[in-house]
Amino acid sequence: MNKNSNMPFGKKNYMLMLAGLATLVLGFVIMSLDSEPFGFGFLGLTLGPVIVFIGFIIEVFALLHHPKEK
Repeated sequence: MNKNSNMPFGKKNYMLMLAGLATLVLGFVIMSLDSEPFGFGFLGLTLGPVIVFIGFIIEVFALLHHPKEK
């Protein structure tokens, strides 16, 4: 990354943000696929929320990751 760059994040940060966003969307889609009433099945109560939580962890890591300067 160029030292004179005004960009707050590097390319890796933006790629991680996109991966986290895709993971969040995937988790919410999985929760919506639950066929049990009120979403009380495995997809709505277990798998979907775990994937959404992983997506938030990826987003926090993407924001806190400091790109290495060359």
